Amino acid sequence: LCPLWCSPRSNLCHRCNLWIAVPTALITGISGQDGSYLAELLLTKGYTVHGTSRSAQAAAAHPNLALCADRLTLHSLEISDTAGLTSLVRETPFDEIYHLAAQTHVPTSFEDPLGTCQTNVLGTTALLEAVRKFQPKTRLFHASSSLIFGQPETSPQDESTPYRPTNPYAASKAMATQMVSIYRQAYGLFAVNGICYNHESPRRGPEFVTGKICRAAAAIAAGDKRRLQLGDIQAQRDWGDAQEFIVGFWSCLQSSAPNDYVLATGKLHRVQEILEVAFSTVGLRWQEHVDINPSLFRPLETHSLVGNPKRASEQIDWRTTVTFESLIAGMTSSLSKTLA
Repeated sequence: LCPLWCSPRSNLCHRCNLWIAVPTALITGISGQDGSYLAELLLTKGYTVHGTSRSAQAAAAHPNLALCADRLTLHSLEISDTAGLTSLVRETPFDEIYHLAAQTHVPTSFEDPLGTCQTNVLGTTALLEAVRKFQPKTRLFHASSSLIFGQPETSPQDESTPYRPTNPYAASKAMATQMVSIYRQAYGLFAVNGICYNHESPRRGPEFVTGKICRAAAAIAAGDKRRLQLGDIQAQRDWGDAQEFIVGFWSCLQSSAPNDYVLATGKLHRVQEILEVAFSTVGLRWQEHVDINPSLFRPLETHSLVGNPKRASEQIDWRTTVTFESLIAGMTSSLSKTLA
């Protein structure tokens, strides 16, 4: 059939005068960095897009959704509300579900491990169970985390690397990831874990180190006199571009069979390198504006998480092209413009 139709909300093709099935997707956590970029991507592909957020009204006004809120169907829903989640899945037929909502902040997970598990483990399990009961043909993507590997014995890590979480957030994601695999194997669901390494953008919140540093550099360059407080700047991560990663999310659900995929760049960089690029982008020396605060060191830090994206490259034709330097410089420049 002709792949063209008049608009994302219409499924009548003007070329063929045939009705074409328009896919419907649900994105949990739609107003976040990943959810908002994914919503924009799916809309360009002709999807009808639903999204959940704690408050649909707040999500509709969220800056991340400024480009697409009027084309979305938003639902007020806490991901830990298992009854509400079940009701949504039962009442609305979805072709694809992208489960991105989670409590993702590691320090918060130490402060509230119970709440972290309720959101990340019970929420994911409730969603899987609702799909199993009411929409077993729906394809489901779960955004897992590289932190499930914790302090791995091998590097780089791939889909066969043992889970060794070192904080409550990572432990909750490890269990959620295992539940997705169990439902795939036991019930035949098309359920996929995308084991995501760090991925960033100007929409990254200030609670994450890249967002914290790039915002601070932009603010200091604009006249803010406050000094930036950081923990271990020698910690290393595999950082990629969020807009490339969400293409990977979508690609995971277009394959002929479900599998788990490491989504990563395969390259390690230190937090100090973020400082160097971000501050140099605005013409500053980071050493003159940063204090190392030992109280910000994590109880159990991970130092060498770097992913091997070979399976994703070979099976779903996904790879990264944006360099670390251009990513951090672009984030800083974008945030600087908002302060101008």
